[in-house]
Amino acid sequence: MPSHQRATRADYSRFVTLTTRWADNDVYGHINNVAYYGFIDTAVNQLLIEAGLLELGASDQIGIVAESGCRYHAPAHYPDVIHAGVRVGKLGNSSVRYEVGLFRNTETEAVAEGFFVHVMVGREDRRPQPFRPDLRVFLESLIR
Repeated sequence: MPSHQRATRADYSRFVTLTTRWADNDVYGHINNVAYYGFIDTAVNQLLIEAGLLELGASDQIGIVAESGCRYHAPAHYPDVIHAGVRVGKLGNSSVRYEVGLFRNTETEAVAEGFFVHVMVGREDRRPQPFRPDLRVFLESLIR
């Protein structure tokens, strides 16, 4: 497998701070891989909510995850603080690839790098829809 250079905080412009929980640790003494996906999803949705672009249970347009992945570089442990850097890697007409670097405490290199692709759909019909103009402007601001 080819080597992968770890992302640094400078690769991201928007950050969300998340706390690890006791329950995130597994029997091996580090944060379980499943928790990283939760951090990634929470970071993106928190940014959308804070920007007024997602109203849980009420938005007429929602993002459905079509693809996801994560590369792990180093362990995190409870009670670490995770700083999730978010950027947009690709923006289409109705889909967006979010890329999220997870940084432990004050470290400058990512402990993990994940991504997921959202396809925007109507809440009721679940059919793809183009991004609303306000959402597109926000997503364009996350392109690095």
